[in-house]
Amino acid sequence: MIRIGMSTSCVYPLGVEEGFRFASLAGYDGVEVMVTRDEVTQSPDTLLALSEKYGMPILSIHAPVLLLTHFVWGRDPKVKLEKSADLARAVGASAVVVHPPFRWQSGYAENFLRIVQETTETYGVEIAVENMFPWKVKGSSLAAYSPGWDPVVMDCAAVTLDFSHAALSGRDSLEMAEALGPRLRHVHLCDGSGSLDEGRVFDEHLLPGYGGQPVQEVLAFLSANDWDGSVVAEVNTRKAKTEEERLRMLRETLAFGRQEAWEQTPKPLKKRTQKKVEKADRKAVKARARDASNK
Repeated sequence: MIRIGMSTSCVYPLGVEEGFRFASLAGYDGVEVMVTRDEVTQSPDTLLALSEKYGMPILSIHAPVLLLTHFVWGRDPKVKLEKSADLARAVGASAVVVHPPFRWQSGYAENFLRIVQETTETYGVEIAVENMFPWKVKGSSLAAYSPGWDPVVMDCAAVTLDFSHAALSGRDSLEMAEALGPRLRHVHLCDGSGSLDEGRVFDEHLLPGYGGQPVQEVLAFLSANDWDGSVVAEVNTRKAKTEEERLRMLRETLAFGRQEAWEQTPKPLKKRTQKKVEKADRKAVKARARDASNK
């Protein structure tokens, strides 16, 4: 059976211990620790104590690669990756999730794939490169990542597939999973409702089933192929007004990951979808009016 873990980022802005607690209450198989400026996320001893307290093994470590964690463990991204791998080894995690470098991280970007391979060999943990998405500024594409945002075309041994990022980039997750084959080692369980080209701006990390990605099909594909990686929930629960509401969202995500029946709770996405339909209808009416006037 595929292990279903939960990222500590799922309970943001709550702290890392709350991540362990909610993962335990919801019934997950373990946690992924997002390394942040919080020193608890950087301490193997403290993390192991939380793991024991809540009976939650640490499945993976997410390296501090976000702009908000720019100064965690210094400014050298190679050092950050090595420290993440060292932390993973110390807490018994089997994988480190890392994003492709930003283009302006020139030295690191040029040697990224070699650094990933060497770090994997040195620390004995998988370094799973996560798919990202193109950036757009005023409608124009910006090459923010180097060697690129799509690890499907990179020469790396392990990849993390994130459904929300796939949605934002306009990619089909099932096609990506099939193309990656055995290189797919880690999955971030979430969803997204559209791409940058469709007007989406934010990385949504919706609950699975509330967006447009073939999440269920990918999970079925992995199960049918006896996949032995980890699926880790990375969903946004910030709109939860109570602990019970957040816990229900996390349990619903877990049930989806285990391919169990669960009655969906109405979410704002349905309202956004309706607005999207209405906007598309208005555009179609305007287009027909232009076509008629040009004839």
